[in-house]
Amino acid sequence: MEEVIVQLKKVNIYQGSNLILQDVNITINKGEFVYLVGKTGAGKSSLLKTLYGDLPLKEGEAEVAGFNLRDMDWKKVPYLRRNLGVVFQDFQLLTDRNVNDNLKFVLSATGWKDEKLMNEKIADVLDKVGLKSKGFKMPFEMSGGEQQRVDIARALLNSPKLILADEPTGNLDPETSDEIMQLLFHISRDYGTSIIMATHDYIVINKYPARMLRTERGRVLDNATISI
Repeated sequence: MEEVIVQLKKVNIYQGSNLILQDVNITINKGEFVYLVGKTGAGKSSLLKTLYGDLPLKEGEAEVAGFNLRDMDWKKVPYLRRNLGVVFQDFQLLTDRNVNDNLKFVLSATGWKDEKLMNEKIADVLDKVGLKSKGFKMPFEMSGGEQQRVDIARALLNSPKLILADEPTGNLDPETSDEIMQLLFHISRDYGTSIIMATHDYIVINKYPARMLRTERGRVLDNATISI
């Protein structure tokens, strides 16, 4: 049987007291690649924030990477996030330290203590994203595509079951976007990591077709037919 990584049943998502998305029902299995599309303000970010514990879940049932979101409190959120990887559009790398130290910072913050194991893990994730020899580089010495690869390496540090990628190709040129998409598909296929990628980039979607969720008029439509 498929391992279920994300299961939402009859979920209503609020920002404060405003109902943003209603009656959300989603099942995502291990290793699945899913696009999340929709107009700005249609609820994509609210859905992602709910999945990584930033917005509390008040109504419905939801399980993400083995964690029950209805049981989430601020003490449990860090444990949920250790099982998730998050990739941002703007990289959010620490500019005052090199790539290795950026990654080491995350490992330390998530409870790693053994220096040797940390170094091995860093070497492993940099190898996976094709930056094996770039650990000593400062972020400002790298291209946008390389910085995005570091961001993806960071998301892989705790061997997550799920990666949430928020517009990961948003600031990249078409050629670099291609490289990042190939990398994400490779991670989902070869490591069995589920990926939910929020995007506005229909060129990327057409070139790399996959299952699609669309936020529209307060609903989440699964595999909506896209009219561009």
